[in-house]
Amino acid sequence: MTAAERDGTLSAVSFDLSVWALPSGATPDDVREAVRRCREGRHVDHHPDPRVVGFYRAITAAYPDRPAGPGTPWEVAPLHAAADHVGMSLFATCEDQVLLDIERLAGEHDLMLFDVQDGSVYPPPARVRS
Repeated sequence: MTAAERDGTLSAVSFDLSVWALPSGATPDDVREAVRRCREGRHVDHHPDPRVVGFYRAITAAYPDRPAGPGTPWEVAPLHAAADHVGMSLFATCEDQVLLDIERLAGEHDLMLFDVQDGSVYPPPARVRS
């Protein structure tokens, strides 16, 4: 979860997203409920979901967060990685390709994407086609 998700505020210079590993059949409301629980400090207590681990490894291979180097898209680094989600605060000026890569990798790893700015939830493409 990003800092903005935790305190409910948005930075004028960041764009915040998170990806969530929820059970098959999860709805956008289920994602919003998971975000709400996380904001309240209530987290799942289990091993990291392999989908989250795979996403984190893939996104940080393309855009390292430890350390975040010059030209990084991350306003806050390292990324917030939990058992069931990864929170990302990006500079609002980051390249569109970064957002496209996040969306693509979320789909490849069967994760639902949560847009902190407006509360939108985007299911993986495979779920949309079903």
